[in-house]
Amino acid sequence: MPYSLDNRLVVGIASSAMFDLAESHAVFQRDGEEGYRRFQEEHLNEPFDRGVAFSFIRRLLSLNDLASSDDPLVEVILLSRNDPDTGLRVMNSIEHYGLVMTRAIFMQGKSPYRFIPALNISLFLSGNAKDVAEALELGFPAGLVLPSAIVDDDEDQDLRISFDFDGVLVDDAAERIGQEGTLADFHEHERKNVTTTHDPGPLKRFLSEVKRLQELEEAKKLTDPEYRNRIHVSVVTARNAPSHERAIRTLKNWGLMVNDAFFLGGIEKAKVLAVLRPHIFFDDQPVHLRPASAVVPSVHVPFGVANETS
Repeated sequence: MPYSLDNRLVVGIASSAMFDLAESHAVFQRDGEEGYRRFQEEHLNEPFDRGVAFSFIRRLLSLNDLASSDDPLVEVILLSRNDPDTGLRVMNSIEHYGLVMTRAIFMQGKSPYRFIPALNISLFLSGNAKDVAEALELGFPAGLVLPSAIVDDDEDQDLRISFDFDGVLVDDAAERIGQEGTLADFHEHERKNVTTTHDPGPLKRFLSEVKRLQELEEAKKLTDPEYRNRIHVSVVTARNAPSHERAIRTLKNWGLMVNDAFFLGGIEKAKVLAVLRPHIFFDDQPVHLRPASAVVPSVHVPFGVANETS
């Protein structure tokens, strides 16, 4: 029987998101492909330092202990622009850190994002802006991992995920009203449509997959009263009353589980994120991500009106 990726949470991640490749990139820029190849061969057994998305991936994979058998709930697949030879150091680094990631695609100089549907991937993370933009344009769930502060305490095994709302979990239809009109127009639109569920955004499916893991945690608590939930999901949005109600209703109608919601109404998100300390934060607007990336691992979802150029 072939190995099926159905009924699993599958993340595709580029090595540029997983590890710190700054030194390798500098070698490539200076010495070209052949110099880069020699450099990786010479340092084959030296693991890369942890990158921005490392702590998120490590904690996500740790949730496989919720499975009732050896069949994993979470699968993380490496999607790399390296060729197989130069990709060896990446695979050695994965092994060094004890990560259960056994599947990889290496495509020399080309992005593997076209294989997202074939691999049932609900989230693709990369440090390559072009790859992420093209993936989103095709309707694939993708995010650009930005140079960011890293939150990774080995003593802390929780997984904290934070999302912006408009342009991330839902589409940009409401956000477009505010961008093209006024804040008052936006609030009035949301008040009139308060009982209408938003259309899904790029990462709605990913949060739906996370919900399945949250349900397993709740089930585990019934049999093990000592068990403490590790997954913590928050929404951190620039919305405020009266536009909060439609957001809450939408999440409820989708049956999604969010632990906390921050309706900040213009308060800088970075101030809240510095306290929350998520292992990954998704937002569609660079204006929020610039300060956020100074305090937490941040991912740009370049989707919708906030990312259109005139």
